[in-house]
Amino acid sequence: MQNSSTNNFKDLPVRQKLVLAATIAVAALALTLFMSIYLPPPVDWHLFFRPAAQEVWHGRSPYSVEGFPMPLWVLLPIMPLALLPENVGGALFLLLNLTVFIYVAYRLRATAITMIIFLLSPPVLHSLLNGNVDSFVLLGFVLPPPIGLFFLSIKPQIGTGVALFWLVEAWRKGKLKEVIKIFAPVSVTWLASVLVFGTWFLNWENKVDLWWNASLWPLSIPIGLALLVAAVRLRRKEFAMAAAPCLSPYVLLHAWVGALAALMTLPAEMIAAVVGLWIIVISSLLGF
Repeated sequence: MQNSSTNNFKDLPVRQKLVLAATIAVAALALTLFMSIYLPPPVDWHLFFRPAAQEVWHGRSPYSVEGFPMPLWVLLPIMPLALLPENVGGALFLLLNLTVFIYVAYRLRATAITMIIFLLSPPVLHSLLNGNVDSFVLLGFVLPPPIGLFFLSIKPQIGTGVALFWLVEAWRKGKLKEVIKIFAPVSVTWLASVLVFGTWFLNWENKVDLWWNASLWPLSIPIGLALLVAAVRLRRKEFAMAAAPCLSPYVLLHAWVGALAALMTLPAEMIAAVVGLWIIVISSLLGF
């Protein structure tokens, strides 16, 4: 997955970057105001993330909120938003997710075309409109491994591939000592969360057989394993990014953003993938 174009945002002159940033900021502000006034808050913000954050503000366990089996640290960036009116906080939550998606695409050396196509893809739009946290997981792809693992562990169906890739890379670099150095922070934090809140991760409701499950498992297992082997053999993180959803029995449409992000430097391939996704979405809506 080599970079097929030098037309990426990191190569733009400073003036163009400032103009682009200002344009995005104005558009984001307009979007936030519009959503706050005219649209209901995103469903996952309304059902899960805002109530869980409010429970933390009140000194209670976020796992008392039904349907919230995620690590506690996913709430830290959005705690202030939970203090705002629900529609305002929901609009700002969407804006935060959009900003993170743009930042991740930038760090993955997106071209101008792949940035736009990625943001207009069904998985990204689905994540934004639902008010989910897939962008936070993708952020883990571009952070140093000891920090990035906290983000990847939010959704294993997106982050497992890169976590395994980092495990192998750590072993290659310094054997057990390096593995402990990289994985100890997130492991100790997970253990602490279990000691405080119990086995909260077992509260997950089995949704594998529900109609909105967009996993291709188990037919996708060979593809996922092949991508993982390619990632390790070629030492290419992009293949690991694409592997995780292929190995999970439960993957919502918006959780495929990780696999899509692996194409960030490949305009033709990104366009083909997103066109294919839109064909699937439209066909489903038409009942085909």
